[in-house]
Amino acid sequence: MKKNTILVIACSLLFLLGSVVYGEVLRFRYVPGEKYRIVTQVKERVFVNGKYSHTADILDKITVSVLEENEGTGLLECHFQTSERSYGRSNTYKLDSDYYSKFLRSERGIYTIDSKYFMPVVRNVPVFPEKDVKEGESWSADGEEVHDLRANFGVDKAFHFPVHVNYRYLGNRTVDGREVAAIKIDYSVFYKVKGTEDYTGNVPRIITGTSSQVYYFDNNMGKPHSYREEFDFIFHLASGDYVEWTGESEGKVIIAEPLKRGEVKREIEKDIEKRGIEDAKVKEDENGVTISLQNINFPPNSALLVPSEKEKLRKIGEILKKYPDRDILITGHTARIGTEESCQILSEERARAVGDFLLSIGAKKLTQMIFRGKGSREPVADNSTEEGRKQNRRVEITILEN
Repeated sequence: MKKNTILVIACSLLFLLGSVVYGEVLRFRYVPGEKYRIVTQVKERVFVNGKYSHTADILDKITVSVLEENEGTGLLECHFQTSERSYGRSNTYKLDSDYYSKFLRSERGIYTIDSKYFMPVVRNVPVFPEKDVKEGESWSADGEEVHDLRANFGVDKAFHFPVHVNYRYLGNRTVDGREVAAIKIDYSVFYKVKGTEDYTGNVPRIITGTSSQVYYFDNNMGKPHSYREEFDFIFHLASGDYVEWTGESEGKVIIAEPLKRGEVKREIEKDIEKRGIEDAKVKEDENGVTISLQNINFPPNSALLVPSEKEKLRKIGEILKKYPDRDILITGHTARIGTEESCQILSEERARAVGDFLLSIGAKKLTQMIFRGKGSREPVADNSTEEGRKQNRRVEITILEN
């Protein structure tokens, strides 16, 4: 056999051996000043004592800002918006909760975070191994889930319980034209809550459940790409009742260029003038660029859109289509007539009606819109005059920064 043939075979063997021996070193990376958002959808069915209660469609939007980086560890500031959609009543998601959190996360994914924060729900997942990892290789690490049980269970503080997580590196995949690492993540829970032996109410006493997901990690960028999960959790309560949540969730990281607020404001003002949209103002604010539709007309005590308002919103929808990558927040306001409770309900219903109409004409995708009501709590004019009430009776559509 010739020497050059032997050399080629030897090099080929070394290459093959190298591909077997060496794997990926998976690490989070942090760039100070970097911003991105994570959008997740959860579809879950809720059962009480084994009987079907309802189905929830939940949209979570998380904005992430990297404040600092020190020896591979990032200081992150996050805002979490949780919205829910009512089946059979609304097509648009209603903003339900708004959370803030600030924490350190190491390059391997280990958190340092104050226990007072309610978000993020899942912490120390994933945790990457210290060494490189080969395709098919497994490892395990401890994680944690944290829940807000104030509304339904009367638990004042953030509710924590541990999880032991099993990982398996599935190798690299091409997703959305990018090479990402695919990681299988599974954990089961059986946790007895300490200090609940003497309780008899709706306090969780035992938690059981499972989570199984495939997590896609962009190792070149050092951040997650997306994930898909199936879950089934049961809270066994001190009262003897039990509540089960079962369903699927998926999420994706979205990176958008900063919104050029001044430029966008000027563009929209020109569009509004060109299209002859009356009683509309545009302003920059902390969330982005807001179009305020003042004196929006509904029948008395109704959220039914009249034809003239539909035509106005159709024009606004054409403007919004010029910013296809931007999410919007729709906020309803009322004049102070009646009780604050009735004003709150009416403001929500009117914001919902605007959102549902914009969705119906394709102005935005379902996951790009959320709505909320502010009642009469934020007047911009004097409620004692008819002119002032007209200005307060408004719907604001905010093109969001991130």
